[in-house]
Amino acid sequence: MDISPPASAPSAREGAAGGTSGWGWYLGLAVAAAVIDLVSKAVLFARLGMPGEQAPIVLVPGMLTFETNLNEGALFGMGQGMGMVFAAVSCAAIAGILWMVSRRETRDDRWLLTALALITGGIIGNLWDRLGIPALRWHAPPERLGTPVLAVRDWIHFKLDGVIDWPIFNLADTWLVIGAGVLLLVTWRSPPAPAPDAPDVPPHHD
Repeated sequence: MDISPPASAPSAREGAAGGTSGWGWYLGLAVAAAVIDLVSKAVLFARLGMPGEQAPIVLVPGMLTFETNLNEGALFGMGQGMGMVFAAVSCAAIAGILWMVSRRETRDDRWLLTALALITGGIIGNLWDRLGIPALRWHAPPERLGTPVLAVRDWIHFKLDGVIDWPIFNLADTWLVIGAGVLLLVTWRSPPAPAPDAPDVPPHHD
C-alpha cells in the first residue's frame, strides 16, 4: 500500500525556510537602509559642521546642494517642535510593522516586505536623531547653546530657481517616501487568482 504524503503538501522544513527567508530579507534591508542614512549624516555633518558653519557643497548649481540642517519636526520639516510626539509615533509604527511581518502572508510577499523594510529603516534613521543619540549640542541661539540636539539631521537640498525650493531632507526621508510609494502600489495591484480546486482522487491501494 502506498502511504507517501500528497505531493502538494509542503513540509514543515519548507515552511520554516520560507519564514526565515522573509525575516532575513526584511531585517537585512531595514538595517542596511538605516545604516546608510546614519553614515551619510555623520559624514556630511563631519564635513560641513552644524548649520551655517561651512559653505554648502554645490553639486548642480541652482539645483542640488549639500548643506546641513536640523529639523525638530517630521518629514520635510512639518510639525516643528513636536519631536517627542513623532518619536513616540515612530516607536508605535515600528511595533505595528513588526506585527505585520510576523504574519506568514506578509513574509511571502517580497514587494510588501521591501516596502515595510524601507519604511522601518527610514523610521530608525530619524528616530536615532530625535532621541539625541548622535550627541550633538546646539551652537545657536544663545539660549540653547550647549543643550542636546533632539532633532533630525538633514543635508540634501533640492531646488529649481524660480520654480521650487524643496525643504532640506535626508536619506531616511527618501526611504520613507519610496517605501510608502511601493506600499501604495502593492495595495493597488490585482489580487492573485485563486488556485483551482484539486480534483478529488480516490486513494489507491496496491
